[in-house]
Amino acid sequence: MDTDDATAGLRDGLWEAVLDGDAYTAADVLHQGFDAGLDTETLLLDVIGRVQAKVGTEWAANRITVAQEHAATAVNERVITTLTPRRPPRASRGRVTVACVDGDWHALPARLVAEVLQLRGWQVDYLGAQTPGPHLIAHLHRTDPEAVLLSSSIPTRLPTAHATITACQAVGVPVMVGGRAFGPDGRYARAFGADRWAPDARSAAAALEAGLPAPDPTAARQAVDDLPHLADQEYTMVVQSRPLLVKQTLVDMEERFPALRRYSDAQRERTAEDLAHIVDFLGTALYVDDADLFTDFITWTAEILEARRVPVRSLLIGLELLTDQLHDFPRATALLRAGTAALAARPVRPAPEPEITA
Repeated sequence: MDTDDATAGLRDGLWEAVLDGDAYTAADVLHQGFDAGLDTETLLLDVIGRVQAKVGTEWAANRITVAQEHAATAVNERVITTLTPRRPPRASRGRVTVACVDGDWHALPARLVAEVLQLRGWQVDYLGAQTPGPHLIAHLHRTDPEAVLLSSSIPTRLPTAHATITACQAVGVPVMVGGRAFGPDGRYARAFGADRWAPDARSAAAALEAGLPAPDPTAARQAVDDLPHLADQEYTMVVQSRPLLVKQTLVDMEERFPALRRYSDAQRERTAEDLAHIVDFLGTALYVDDADLFTDFITWTAEILEARRVPVRSLLIGLELLTDQLHDFPRATALLRAGTAALAARPVRPAPEPEITA
């Protein structure tokens, strides 16, 4: 029996337990894996990790609630502790730091990496979610690790990730990055000059075992050195204009999308949040100069809205209004038009009910 066959039943059992918010049953399921001869790393990555990925997928499809998503994540975090050996393996390989980029609260992927590295003999300083850059650098000065592993799941934190990578390298510590934010092929890791990108925990462990090149701390650089397109200042202008862009777009939408006038305060607040996310992703796409980052977000947003029976037409109108406001910014308008085209190219789906219910 291969690993996938051996873990399939455990994933089913863990899924049911996390949906119920039942950490005790979840722990029992995982310890059945021990009884079946599976090792801790397999349970962490092939059971907990894959169930957590399903949590995100089911939330996006509106098949579980936000509360269920939070409860499931909390259960997974709790049961990881039950798998941790009472006496950790002797740290024979060296010391590393694992942290999430400041502003990124998705800590579970980084936690899984930290646990796997510790099982493989590394002394791991796990700093958790939303680690402020200055505090991370202070920690590196104090501990002098062989490497820092940075995790980010939120693409809009990429500019912060870039600054953190540069700061870590400036104090002589090599940087490995991972997480969905860096792109499926690690394209943004390379663009930012990271020393290595790892698509998953096992790859990260293998790369560490092979050794990372030591950065040159005297080779100080600015963001524009890695990303010359930032010289046009479009990224900076869009980010600084974010509150005004969101406010004006919301005002203009009342004329173009009359249903907005009937929204409750809560619905208007969610609409403003959606517009803010659009501007955030627009700014990030300008930062990395990649239209795919923006169009992928726009089509994902359309799927989220459809799952919640919100008219996608409102998203199209928002893009058009932002395009009008940013007509003096050629890269920004090109990205907005690409987003509009991506929506137009999607398969036609049945229109939702006019009344917004989510």
